[in-house]
Amino acid sequence: MTTDRSLLRHRDFRHLWAAETVSQVGTQVTLLALPVVAVTVLDATPLEMGVLTALETAAFLLIGLPAGAWVDRWRRKRVLVTADLVRAVVLATLPLAYLLDVLTLGQLFVVAAVTGTATVFFDVAYQSYLPTLVDRDQLVDGNGKLEASRAVAQVAGPGATGVLLRVLGAPLLIGVDALSFLLSALFIGRIGTPDVVPDRAARRSLRAEIAEGLGFVVRHPLLRRIVACTGISNLFGSMNTALLVLYVIRELGLSESTLGLVFSVGAVGGLGGAATAAWFARRVGEGRAIPLSALVFAAAGTTMPLAALGAPVLWLVPGWFVLSWSVVVYNVVQVSFRQRLCPPGLLGRMNASVRFIVFGTMPLGGLLGGVLGEWLGVLPTLWIAAAGGVAGCLPVLLGPLLTTRDLPDELDATSARPVARAEAG
Repeated sequence: MTTDRSLLRHRDFRHLWAAETVSQVGTQVTLLALPVVAVTVLDATPLEMGVLTALETAAFLLIGLPAGAWVDRWRRKRVLVTADLVRAVVLATLPLAYLLDVLTLGQLFVVAAVTGTATVFFDVAYQSYLPTLVDRDQLVDGNGKLEASRAVAQVAGPGATGVLLRVLGAPLLIGVDALSFLLSALFIGRIGTPDVVPDRAARRSLRAEIAEGLGFVVRHPLLRRIVACTGISNLFGSMNTALLVLYVIRELGLSESTLGLVFSVGAVGGLGGAATAAWFARRVGEGRAIPLSALVFAAAGTTMPLAALGAPVLWLVPGWFVLSWSVVVYNVVQVSFRQRLCPPGLLGRMNASVRFIVFGTMPLGGLLGGVLGEWLGVLPTLWIAAAGGVAGCLPVLLGPLLTTRDLPDELDATSARPVARAEAG
């Protein structure tokens, strides 16, 4: 087993890790600044917030499946750099439009859609690229470090945003994100591991390759349950996300800076999740870690509407802390499982198929949250989202994962059934 120190000395992994860290910090700035612009500068309604949320993830539903097949045909490093550059250029148009006093919701929608499309290609290539840089027994450690970067970004990004919102304003802060993507592209460009492209003569039709990736996911008995849980949770989570900034600022009466600080303090839990994911999986069993962490983040989601009862900061901070911890643990374990399970030549299509299903529900959830927020009100919609999040745990709670300690790490030669090394107990 490779030690933690040897992975830290892995030059190409360090570049990928640095790129992800820089990009995630900038992204966290925009994730807060973009809806704040919509609410405070452009006076968006609940329905318009739902549309904005939907456009950020619509590409996963519209082009998620062919993106995986294309990534498996292209050089993944080139895809990553191109996606970073596209996001940098498009995001830079927002502070420019604001300074020229021509910023509109329409431009905000277009930027959300374009950056969302680039993110589809980046994410598919990114998770398919990691297994080519590190050994199979380093995947959990590598994913844990990358999730640690995400957690650090969730701590530093919103906190810094909350402070800087008073200095620069949300539109100008988005320019920080544009710079972060440029720096991310620079780090990725310094990775030296050869990126081999499959032989063109071995390619089949795009439809056949898409079907192979999708079939791998839906036929595998454990992956199918994990994907169902994640997809349902993301559907209702996006309803929450669409209305959360509007809810905190207008309904709870918190300031933008308080919102940023609440999220920053709460997101310390994500850092803890990245640090403890491997330990937690060893302690309770890798298989059990998935349904247990899913149950925890579903329960933590109920603290968002409970904040309306009074003392909202006291509800939001611990709720966000526990939510962040459990989501990171869930992601580290299940992403590592599917990365080591999947044949290398199928990684892009497998990751794209998973994202098509689990992220394809997000634009639907965003629109649904906007419509229900307009019709029923923001708080009732958040309660519906919380109840749906609890229901999303059922696929992993009712299946064999809760009694399975060790997850398989390979397939037999003829089917999508795991090799029989999963032990109940």
